[in-house]
Amino acid sequence: MNIYLLSDIFHEGVVNLPQIKVTCKDMNINLTSYEALIFTSKNGVKAIDNINKKWQKIPSYSIGEQTSKEIKRLGGKVVYTAIDSYGDNFACEIKEKLKNKRVLFLRAKKIISNLENILKNSGIDIKSEVVYETTCSKKIALNTKNKKSFFIFTSPSTVECFFKHYKWNKNYTAICIGNVTAKALPLNVSLHVSKIQTIKACIEFSKTLIKQN
Repeated sequence: MNIYLLSDIFHEGVVNLPQIKVTCKDMNINLTSYEALIFTSKNGVKAIDNINKKWQKIPSYSIGEQTSKEIKRLGGKVVYTAIDSYGDNFACEIKEKLKNKRVLFLRAKKIISNLENILKNSGIDIKSEVVYETTCSKKIALNTKNKKSFFIFTSPSTVECFFKHYKWNKNYTAICIGNVTAKALPLNVSLHVSKIQTIKACIEFSKTLIKQN
């Protein structure tokens, strides 16, 4: 049995099958007036680091541990990491903390959550900037030889691109990083949702399921 990770991030014991390509925007952003930054992915952190290094001095609100690690690695200041790694719930967690602050949400071109609207409706002075976009990468040859295989989906975008490239097989099982990703899958797909929203947790969960088979 193989575990396929639909990402280019290396992890021991899995086969990488990246589905999306991230392109950072070439743009200018004046950060002078902002008192808080919101990040919902590592890609947003990498993008703003290429645009304006002054972001490092502004308190950052992060959707998860991996994003927080990237903020710290690039010299930023994490003041809050989400308890729940879903955009809508994250917005509810931070709305009180952001009162009377001018906030910038650094985001992808295509997003699923209503984070920005939730905060606006809560009276938060928030603006968003699209700093990167994701597109489907080129198809990579996949030959599972009809063996039972586990595929780790890390976002709705990976779901979309995977099904552009491949047909689902009855011997496949999907492991989803969260409920939003799971909802993006077709109804006929056999799936499990990881209890913890990290790639590492998805891999460990897949290994547990393999042992049970």
